[in-house]
Amino acid sequence: MKHLYKNLILSTLGMLFLSPVAMAGNEDRIGANGAGQLLINPWAKSSALASSNTANTIGIESVFGNVAGLAFTKKTEAVFTHTRYLSTSGVGINNLGLSQKLGENGVLGLTAKMFDFGEIDQTTYENPDGGAGTYRAQYAVVGVSYARAFSDRIYAGLTAKVVTEGMSNANATGIAFDGGVRYVAGKKENIKFGIALKNVGPKMSYGGDGMSVKETLDGKEFTLEVRSEGFEMPSTLSIGVSYDYYIDEQADSTGKEIKSMHRLTGSGSFLSNSFGRDQVSVGAEYAFKEMFMLRAGLMYENGLWDDADNKNIRMGPTFGGGVAVPLTQNGGTLDIDYAYQVTSALGGIHTIGLRVNL
Repeated sequence: MKHLYKNLILSTLGMLFLSPVAMAGNEDRIGANGAGQLLINPWAKSSALASSNTANTIGIESVFGNVAGLAFTKKTEAVFTHTRYLSTSGVGINNLGLSQKLGENGVLGLTAKMFDFGEIDQTTYENPDGGAGTYRAQYAVVGVSYARAFSDRIYAGLTAKVVTEGMSNANATGIAFDGGVRYVAGKKENIKFGIALKNVGPKMSYGGDGMSVKETLDGKEFTLEVRSEGFEMPSTLSIGVSYDYYIDEQADSTGKEIKSMHRLTGSGSFLSNSFGRDQVSVGAEYAFKEMFMLRAGLMYENGLWDDADNKNIRMGPTFGGGVAVPLTQNGGTLDIDYAYQVTSALGGIHTIGLRVNL
């Protein structure tokens, strides 16, 4: 069994460290991928930190940033978040997450991210301005994750996701995989390093009745089928580091878990996009008695603040905060988190989350 764990770690590390050869950021390929919903962060805490917490994200929320952090689930965690994506556009994202510790070191996680675009006017050749009814687009990402602590320093995890998008008569379905590793260092375990490879999978393509059209020629009816070209998923590689600084600290009876009146955590990540510009994110979180949190972050990529060259609606700054209400004597909490991401148009991105952590 030990050899199995060792081989899993080595395989994951090899996959992650060798991937940059084929994954350098390429802005010439912007818009050439599909399944863009995989790049949207639906979680409030990490959104407020500009997704800079690759190295220190924990619990079910880590499934988006670095699945290795799932191994830090204490026992049971359930989260629901709602995002008003570009708030004036009317697009909503509902996100569910559930994680459960299995045995001494393993954790299983389930997530579901569902998009609501509202009613969309249906157009035809005869009615290009609408008036032919409405339809709904269906976008969703459902994932199963498993993470494990292999020692008190090394953690690793894997995720398998089913990606769907389309409408009633035309849709595409694909499978994507994530992998992540975290290393914890420092006498107080306050230095963390993380690396995550995400959205790796085969090409997706559209199919369905909507890909065909009926025509009449010489009194005979023909059905013409349009073949859809396959498209790749937006694979990314992220590398991050974080540092916890404690003020007025106290250790628990085991001497391992640090509790403090104040905590300040700084984090930074580098994200390499296979279909876009590389990004650098930094973030900071201040916590008072681990009950009241303030968060801020900044994401940057080349040309972000140049109106003529910008290719990202996000403008960089992010803000947020949270409150953790004690539920049980063993550390269980009810958390409320909020995040706001500044955009160049359409009102910004608002995310609010409710978490039960037992």
